[in-house]
Amino acid sequence: MNGDVRREWFEKDYYQVLGVPKNASQAEIKKAYRKLAQRYHPDANPGDKATEERFKEISAAYDVIGDEDKRKQYDQVREMASAGFGAGFPGGVRGGRVRFEDLGDFAGFGDLGDLFSVFTGRGGRGARVARGADLETEVRLSFDDAMRGATVPVRVQGPAPCATCGGSGAAPGTRPVPCPRCGGTGSIAVNQGFFSMTQTCPRCRGSGRVVEHPCATCGGSGSVRRQRSFQVRVPAGVKDGARIRLAGKGEPGPAGGQPGDLYVVVRVAPHRLFGRKGNDLTLELPITFAEAALGANVPVPTLDGPVTLKIPAGTQSGQTFRIRGKGAPRKGGQGDLLVTVRVEVPRRLSREERRLIKQLQEVEVGSPRERLGIET
Repeated sequence: MNGDVRREWFEKDYYQVLGVPKNASQAEIKKAYRKLAQRYHPDANPGDKATEERFKEISAAYDVIGDEDKRKQYDQVREMASAGFGAGFPGGVRGGRVRFEDLGDFAGFGDLGDLFSVFTGRGGRGARVARGADLETEVRLSFDDAMRGATVPVRVQGPAPCATCGGSGAAPGTRPVPCPRCGGTGSIAVNQGFFSMTQTCPRCRGSGRVVEHPCATCGGSGSVRRQRSFQVRVPAGVKDGARIRLAGKGEPGPAGGQPGDLYVVVRVAPHRLFGRKGNDLTLELPITFAEAALGANVPVPTLDGPVTLKIPAGTQSGQTFRIRGKGAPRKGGQGDLLVTVRVEVPRRLSREERRLIKQLQEVEVGSPRERLGIET
């Protein structure tokens, strides 16, 4: 966790950013994120810097509280900040809360382990190289491709490992050396009165290494800005809004640190016939009055080709039939196809049709409105 991230955790309310309460479930957080991301995505607001920054803020918030482990750590940090870390906290407490600038040397924490070491007296756990940022992009699939599964190309523009130095930041023929300040551990010991603590080494920023001869291509950062291409395997039956994680394909970490992840959000186009309800597909099927009244065997389209559905005599408009195993692919099988029939009334009748329907009307007994108490 670098300094900017630590500052954000102390100062920014990610729950407020996503518009959810602190006790929101992970599903509620995910739903709020999707709604906001769709509204503020740069593709939907080309050239709008304000919405681009808002999208980054939303993504940063979801990256933390959308992950259960990170959320727990974030909640702990926020609780400590609001409580002032208890009496005698170095740097003092203003108004019962700790501001980031009040933390002094505490701003150098590598992670929560360093923070807790203030109270436990335990030392650091070795070098902790900062992790690269996670990235997010989108792919769009047709409904049919989403049901079959597909391999799609993804292009990402941004920081990538420098090809000249392999991401180390050191000039070819040289390599980073152990940091002389911390001896390669990435942390240094600091005494704060009665407390013993460790903090991230300011010389190597926690990497435990320094570059004495920087790479001329990347200036020692280990990364350059360029476009990268990946092939992403989208599983069969993927749902709209699903996120596929490509581990280690995000931004490279500074000084050769661990790269972030790339999240690919799948957008599935609607189908002209089928809808979706979980792992089940839905279909509205028009039938004639005669088919509904007398019963019939009618063809029904599915992902695997047409099948025959038996319509019982007396079927009512709006009645739903379930065809098992003809829905969306899922782990271990397929969902079902839910077919809702709609009785179509012809707009125009031939003379023969009109004559026959009048005959039917003459022999019909009672009215369907009688059960409602409406006199005919």
